[in-house]
Amino acid sequence: MTDGTPTATPAPPTPAPPTPATPTAAAAPPARRSDATRAAILEAARERFAADGYERATIRAIARDARIDPSMVMRYYGNKEGLFAAAVAVDLRLPNLGAQAREDVGRALVRHFLDLWEDSEILTALLRVGATSQAGAERMQGIFRDQLLPVTREVCPDAEQVPARAALCATQLLGLALTRYVLRLPPVVALHPEEIVAWLAPTVQRYLTAAHP
Repeated sequence: MTDGTPTATPAPPTPAPPTPATPTAAAAPPARRSDATRAAILEAARERFAADGYERATIRAIARDARIDPSMVMRYYGNKEGLFAAAVAVDLRLPNLGAQAREDVGRALVRHFLDLWEDSEILTALLRVGATSQAGAERMQGIFRDQLLPVTREVCPDAEQVPARAALCATQLLGLALTRYVLRLPPVVALHPEEIVAWLAPTVQRYLTAAHP
């Protein structure tokens, strides 16, 4: 029984604030994933080009080695030519021979190239491809033209002889690389780096600075 006084309606309960979602491991940033994918593609491409040569290497095989879809290779590099150019992009970081004592330029150049060959699989892959395909040969010619010629010009006594002298230097340096790192001739492989420098430096020095015979 009531006394006629209206009964107050209770207020609806205040909804509880939403529970924060449990934090999860953040996905790798797109840029990082892209860098990792590119690195995997280039590594697979170098190995495949070195093993099969330019003509026989395929985008599909490279993608399989990199464990990605072939469309990703095409997305980043467009075609096999673009991939090859990226995979064997080489900066020889040649020393400034003009800053060396004139009698030491042969030794400096041989030592620099030997250090490069010892540490870089890219150069070995490029040499293999360059010896078996037109695309590889053209890539080697471009490196010779753009990087070795300017260095030779710094010390050559006659500007007209720069191309021939640079080419003669290349016969020694590429010949060493071919026999030591590709053909792996046992006597050449067994040579200590200091022995190689001692044998080759005088010849390279003569190509660079001696009077024309």
